[in-house]
Amino acid sequence: MFHVLSRSLQHARPASLALRRCYCAPAGVDCVVERLTGDREGIAVFGLNRPAAKNAISRNLLKEFEEAITSVRYDKNVRVVILRSHVPGVFCAGADLKERAKMKQEDVGPFVAKARSTIGDIENLPMPVIVALDGVALGGGLEMALACDIRVAATNAKMGLVETKLAIIPGAGGTQRLPRIVGLAKAKELIYTAAVLNGSEAEEIGLVNHVAQQNESGDAAYQKAVEIAEKILPNGPVGVKMAKAAISKGMEMDLGSALSLEEACYAQVIPTKDRVEGLTAFREKRKPQYTGE
Repeated sequence: MFHVLSRSLQHARPASLALRRCYCAPAGVDCVVERLTGDREGIAVFGLNRPAAKNAISRNLLKEFEEAITSVRYDKNVRVVILRSHVPGVFCAGADLKERAKMKQEDVGPFVAKARSTIGDIENLPMPVIVALDGVALGGGLEMALACDIRVAATNAKMGLVETKLAIIPGAGGTQRLPRIVGLAKAKELIYTAAVLNGSEAEEIGLVNHVAQQNESGDAAYQKAVEIAEKILPNGPVGVKMAKAAISKGMEMDLGSALSLEEACYAQVIPTKDRVEGLTAFREKRKPQYTGE
């Protein structure tokens, strides 16, 4: 079972940083779920926590990760999800090859299918998902990041789809999501050569949205991810969710169908209380108080 924490980060930046530095993820829990409170209420943080295995993707990690995803999918109080690591210098080293080596050949396909399905569930969460890459993200680790809406990397991050080095291919969505993000030709080059990029190189080709200079506590990407999440929180949650649906699903359609989808998504925000509140707050020159209704 994944572990849920709730902690307040409503104080000033120095105090928040101190809280982050003294926080330790529970031992033996592969996926820690934190629900931030105070000024950051509405942010849920999924923390990968397999230090001995560099957060390698195992059966148990997938199980706990799936439970974490399910716990927020229909929770109207969660407006943004952040995916991070609690292991210094590592986001996720990819599949757990030690566990994989012990699998029977007939078990490998179902395991990879489960990983592909779980990573797809990240992508299909209704709220925005931001991933913080404060270290190595290889193979399945990068595939996990590709399924997120916004990617933030620290300068010391290392990322790549390196499966061809093992005579296999990315099997959890990498061959499809990478070209959609960086373009067909660049994706082919990166996968064929098993290239590993740092944060700055990844930003140059549009693989990540932001690159942050790594700090002493090793969580620069996470801090930047929280800043982005804070900018999302004040906006209408239904509007944000409908925008995500329109963009993500529309990109897989022809323009005419995508415009019809946009119309359908817009129709869902018209009857909401939040839309009326937004107009009222604008007229009264005050900050809107959205409820997600």
